This record gives sequence, structure tokens and C-alpha cells, in this order.
Amino acid sequence: MSMHTPKQASSSALDPVYRASEVIFGLLMAMSFIGSISVATDGREEVRTLLVAALGCNLAWGLVDAVMFLVGIKTEKRRNRVLLEKLHGSNDTAAGQALVANELSIPLAASLGEQGLEQMRQRLAAVPLALSPARINGRDLIDAFAIFMLVVLSTFPVVVPFMLTDDTARALLLSRLVALATLFIAGAILARYSSGNIWLNGLLMAAIGAGLMAAIMALGG
Repeated sequence: MSMHTPKQASSSALDPVYRASEVIFGLLMAMSFIGSISVATDGREEVRTLLVAALGCNLAWGLVDAVMFLVGIKTEKRRNRVLLEKLHGSNDTAAGQALVANELSIPLAASLGEQGLEQMRQRLAAVPLALSPARINGRDLIDAFAIFMLVVLSTFPVVVPFMLTDDTARALLLSRLVALATLFIAGAILARYSSGNIWLNGLLMAAIGAGLMAAIMALGG
């Protein structure tokens, strides 16, 4: 369903699914660089270069994600605004119901029936256009910044072990363990949000993340 109010649309960055997805994405991006560090690496300068590259990559992708989030919000707000304008400018009941149904999933529209669609049409037609602005607001910018920070900050947990020890093999082991723990927590958060099994989903997410990491490395990522 794409008919979000402005508040709902701008709060999507705070959704647990969105947060967990951004953290997992940033974590996998960072691990794609760290995974290229060899246990036999001798020079700290080489390790430092790779870690800086990982941070730089996540800075770039965090910026891309933030900008695309704003593009998505702008598009959704404009779509909602146009829908309200059409409902306000027409007295054709059947056409209005069709517009509302088009914004819903097929099962939901079918379950509402003609009466439910008409009630929704009337309620939407009564919403003042001023309550559905098509412009980006301050909340949207804050949410975009939150997305940027989630991607960037997800780099640090897997980088910290390299700051704590000069033993590359130990740092690699700790980094991978931290990555798995972070993936487990992300899975547990998603499970709690969807009323699933926290332990099962946490372990499943850790396994999926490990599999994705192996695929990224195998494909040269």
C-alpha cells in the first residue's frame, strides 16, 4: 500500500526492517574489504589502507542510500499528492474507488469491497491538500542522515579489532566474530519486530550473512 501520510512516509528510516537492512548492507560492504586482508599480511600500512578503503566505500554508499531515500520519499509524496488532487477534483464515485483500489494490494482491495473502498475514498477526499505536501521536509532530511550514519557506523565494529591488536590473524578472527554477532543481533531485531523466534532468526541471519559474504568474495567483491 503506497498511501502513506507524510508522517508515515518520513518515519520509514526508523522502521526496524529498514535499520537492520542498512546495517547489514554496510557490514557486508566493509567485510568485502576486510576479507581481502591476508593472514600473512606483514605491513600495517597495507592493513590500514584496506581499512580506510572500507570506510571510504561505506561513506560513499551511505551517501548514495541517503540520496535515493530522499528520491523515494519525494516520489511517494508526489504520488500521494496527485491521488488526493484527483479525489478532490472528481465526483465520479466509481473512478475514485478505482483510484483507491489501485493503491492497495489486490487481496486488501478485494477484502474491503465496494463499501470499504467508498469509505476510504470519502475519507481521503476529505483530507486537506495542505496536509499532503509534495516537498522534502526537515524530518526527511534527518531520516536520510540517519540512513547515512547507519551505513557508515556499521563499518566500525569490524574495524575495531585491527585497532586493538597488531596480530592480523587474531584481528581477522575477532572481526569475523563481531560481524557474525552483529548479523545475529540484526536477525533477532527483525524477529522481535515480526513476532518470530529470536534465536532461530538470529542464527539464520548470521548464516545468510556468512553465505552472502562468501558469495561476494567469490565474485571478486
